Amino acid sequence: MKAVIIGGGISGTVTAMALHRAGIEASVHEAYPSGGEDAGAFLTIMHNGMDALRAIGAEAPVIDISFGAAGLELVTPDGRTVDRRSFDIDGLAGPRTMKRAALYRALQEEVISRGITFERGKRLVSASPGIARFEDGSVAEGDILIGADGLRSVVRTIIDPDCPPPRSTGLDVVYGYTTDTSIPQAPSLYRMIQSLHAYFGYTSTPDGSTYWFARLPTAEGVRSGLTPAEWRAAAFAAFDGEPLPAAEIIQSTGDEVFGGHSYDVPSTPVWFTESMVLVGDAAHAASPAAGQGASMALEDSVVLAQCLRDLPDAPTAFAAYERLRRARVEQLVASSAAVSASTTSDRDRNWLYRHHIEWDAKITG
Repeated sequence: MKAVIIGGGISGTVTAMALHRAGIEASVHEAYPSGGEDAGAFLTIMHNGMDALRAIGAEAPVIDISFGAAGLELVTPDGRTVDRRSFDIDGLAGPRTMKRAALYRALQEEVISRGITFERGKRLVSASPGIARFEDGSVAEGDILIGADGLRSVVRTIIDPDCPPPRSTGLDVVYGYTTDTSIPQAPSLYRMIQSLHAYFGYTSTPDGSTYWFARLPTAEGVRSGLTPAEWRAAAFAAFDGEPLPAAEIIQSTGDEVFGGHSYDVPSTPVWFTESMVLVGDAAHAASPAAGQGASMALEDSVVLAQCLRDLPDAPTAFAAYERLRRARVEQLVASSAAVSASTTSDRDRNWLYRHHIEWDAKITG
């Protein structure tokens, strides 16, 4: 069997590595000449995502470009800390935070180092059983096609032209970075602030830099096309005048600010055909509120490879993969949407974090 993977982001690269470990040939075809969508943002891979990487021996490159966090604090609009939670869950290794661009580079370099074909500038325009056609006129041939092409998946629409489009979460999300060490620090933890009108979170790196994000309730399209300075001003305005450090942190930030509207995909009716299947955000994108988008994609990648390794043919493997994944990921998308719609933080996420993949466990149909 040979797999053609569309998308060289998180799910595409890790699917390729998982298939390679399972003895299945794969090639990765990335639309962007370099980098990738949302490359300016940062993200956290939680316990379950790191577990998925460990299952295929791919955790080391991610650890090398990231930093850890021991827990989180929840702060109310009047500045009171009302909740503290540890990320130490029964000895599970805690989460890692990194810039998305750094993660893409690390995973792509790891794919190439394992001898897996990785091609850039390959934007999919059409596909049929056994062949993928790209915008530059080239083609890729294989037995199966795996859509790891994200929120605006082309493969999703090929599998099901009537699939629902991504849904607005009613939030703009702004990410920023500052090296100003005079601002309030949050070393080894995430400090989450419930503002009166928005939501803010930040964490400090070992060298004293601060990564922050703001979730701003906004209708789709209101802030499209903003410059970094305009995104910074919008975030500052949401917190200005409140007895919290959010405005101070935003004000200390230069032009390293990135913003955009947030979407999710609550349910994709059709995940696969006889020769095509979806992984990661292409199948089930969540709002960033739960911090689980990358981790769920990593789980998908490894479980799909196990199914293809252990079951007699692709349709049987795809059906088992959907059976093992759909309920969990749709529960996560719904939970994340509920958090996005409020200024609260989801209390119990152990059902997410404790998920474990045993690579040698056999998948049955």
